[in-house]
Amino acid sequence: MSLLPPAVNFHINRHCNARCRFCFATFRDVTGQLSLAEAMKTIDLLHAAGAEKLNFAGGEPTLYPQLGALLRHAHGLGLVTSVVTNGARLERLLRDHAAVLDWAGLSVDSAREDVEVALGRSRGQHVAQSIRLAELCRASGVRVKLNTVVTTLNAEEDLSGLVRQIAPERWKVFQVLPMLGQNDGAVEPLLISAEAFEGFVRRHEPLRAEGLAPVVEDNDTMRGSYAMIDPAGRFFGNATGAHVYSDPIVTFGVAATLTQVGFVPHKFEGRGGRYTW
Repeated sequence: MSLLPPAVNFHINRHCNARCRFCFATFRDVTGQLSLAEAMKTIDLLHAAGAEKLNFAGGEPTLYPQLGALLRHAHGLGLVTSVVTNGARLERLLRDHAAVLDWAGLSVDSAREDVEVALGRSRGQHVAQSIRLAELCRASGVRVKLNTVVTTLNAEEDLSGLVRQIAPERWKVFQVLPMLGQNDGAVEPLLISAEAFEGFVRRHEPLRAEGLAPVVEDNDTMRGSYAMIDPAGRFFGNATGAHVYSDPIVTFGVAATLTQVGFVPHKFEGRGGRYTW
C-alpha cells in the first residue's frame, strides 16, 4: 500500500526569475530534467497511486515551457491542478490554460515593495501585480491561495490589509526554513525564533472572523510532511534539515521511492494538508 498523500508538490524546473534569499528549493545540487514524456508518466503513476491534487512548483513553474501540457494531462486524469507562483507568467497561463487550472498559489511575503526587493522576491511592483493577478484569477475561474514566508524582514509587519485585498480562499504562513545545500549562506540573517513567528500569527488572528485566518506551519510542521518531487523526477524529503533524494519514480514506482525520503503521513494530516479543494 502506498503512503502517498492525496496532495503532491511537483517541482518541475529549477529556473526562476527571482532570487529569494530564503528559497528551500534552489536545487543547486540537482542535475538533469525530466522530458515531457517522463513528466507525464510521473503524473500517471501519481494518479494511479491515489494522488488527488497536484501542485506544480519550481523554481518558477510558469517559466516552464510545457506547463500547459502538464496541466492538461493532469486535469484530464481528474486531478485537481495548482501552481505555486511569483506571478512571472501567470497572466499568460490564465489566458491559455485557465480551463485546466484549479488553483493559483501567489507568493507574497510583505505589503511593502522594498521588503520584497530586499528578500529577493521582486525588483519592484510585486505586491501590486499580485493583487491584480488575484483578481484576474477569480475572473478566470481559478481559486486563489496566498503563501507568505515570515522572516526577520517582515515578522513585525501587519499584513491584514494586503490579505483582505488579495482575499485568498486559503492563506498559508510559513516560518522561514533553513535547508542545508539549498539556502545556507543566504538565509541565516532572515531566521526568526519560534516566539517571533508566534507573534506574527497572533497579530493576524482577528482575520479569522473574516474567514482569512492563516494556516500556520512552523519549521517542525514542515519537515517530513510534504510529498515532493524534484525536477529530475525523484521524491525528495527535508526531515533531516537537508534534501534527501529517492531513486527515479518512473523507474522504481511511487511506493518504493516515497519510502526512501522520510515522508511522515501523520504530519501531512496534522498540518491540515487535506482540505476542501
